[in-house]
Amino acid sequence: MSLLLASLGFGLVTAAVLALATVGFTLQFAVTDVLNLAFGAVMIVAAYVAYWVNQAGISVWLGLVAAAIVGSLLSLVLNRFIYAPFQRRRTSSIALVIVALGLTLILEFGLQAFVGGTSVSYQLAQGPTVGSGGFQLTVVQLVIIALALAAMVAVHALLTFTRLGKAMRATAANRSLARTCGIRSDRVVTVTWLLSGALCGVAGTVFAVDAGSFNATSADLFLVLILAAAFLGGPGKAYGAMLGALVIGLATEVSAAYISPAYKDVVAFVLLFAMLAWRPTGLLGDRA
Repeated sequence: MSLLLASLGFGLVTAAVLALATVGFTLQFAVTDVLNLAFGAVMIVAAYVAYWVNQAGISVWLGLVAAAIVGSLLSLVLNRFIYAPFQRRRTSSIALVIVALGLTLILEFGLQAFVGGTSVSYQLAQGPTVGSGGFQLTVVQLVIIALALAAMVAVHALLTFTRLGKAMRATAANRSLARTCGIRSDRVVTVTWLLSGALCGVAGTVFAVDAGSFNATSADLFLVLILAAAFLGGPGKAYGAMLGALVIGLATEVSAAYISPAYKDVVAFVLLFAMLAWRPTGLLGDRA
């Protein structure tokens, strides 16, 4: 029982990090139809920004703000100068995926050439442990979960109660029809990349905090979990991304405890394949 409780605790932390990343990834895909596989590389760039701020003697949590800004701006640059021009030329989706993979290599190995191949860590105390029995989390892990919950509430409020959120949903449903109805879809796309990029920067920082140490290619396998969570919940569905992140986060950590940590990513894709066989549109995707 204590092993199960411990794995559930780790699963909640993994789910929190995964939710931050998957919601940002899903918002980009929903509004722009771009499968941005360079998302993980942007996460690591942002994580290094927080690291450099932290090395200057500043708290990593303030570095997280800098990481969010850099992630936001870098995501906007990638869309405006790379993805959008290809889309205007009516480039196929497969070609855009290849472009995204190329961007991943450019960002990761360009960063690696600058910072080197060694792993680095934040200067951050984990704080006391809170909990009872096998279910115990450090203060830092609780902060990560709280950040994720706050971000999910903010995304829900944005999509439900604001004009921008309704415009984002309309643009995701049908961009040309939204433009016909007077929605400035180009501006909506720009804001979406800024907001999702900020989530990417935050996710990169908390991913590095949770991992303990990281390098320029650390997010490669984590991108696998992001894809699994996004498509498990339903492609382009923000709430599906939240649910998918929770399922994948808990499943991978429980399997790591009872099977082997080496099979965490395998378990994520087994769940994804099972979902695609039962319901191809994902847990919260439309049936038609």
